[in-house]
Amino acid sequence: MSANEAVIHRFYEELWNQWRLEVADEILAPDLRFRGTLGTRLVGIDGFKGYVEQTRAAFPDWHCRIDELISTDEVVVARLECGGTHAGELLGVAATSRRVSYPAVGIFRFELGKIADAYVVGDTQELWRALGVVPASSGGSRTG
Repeated sequence: MSANEAVIHRFYEELWNQWRLEVADEILAPDLRFRGTLGTRLVGIDGFKGYVEQTRAAFPDWHCRIDELISTDEVVVARLECGGTHAGELLGVAATSRRVSYPAVGIFRFELGKIADAYVVGDTQELWRALGVVPASSGGSRTG
């Protein structure tokens, strides 16, 4: 495992899965540029910590499982499965107590051993469907 891959393991295992926000100060560049699944765009560690706290309020048992890592010298791509129980408000949607799980991909660019850019995108259609906000697909295709 490369040093950058080890940082991504810490990003998900310690920061997200264990809610250890102090890890952000160790592995993120001070001017981190982050783009998250739900349209979140922010710069800096403090803003990122706030985003993590908002996620924790909505999904206290949130967990991300790394299924695959692909890396180059400066970039690591993570294929993930993320999920948790919707126990708090999420973007105006009151808690449903529903369990959600969806696939996601994170693309991380490193500078001086720290995450400088992070772009994480998940299957939000599956998220909203699980929360009952988007009707389930009929499975068929439409033409016309």
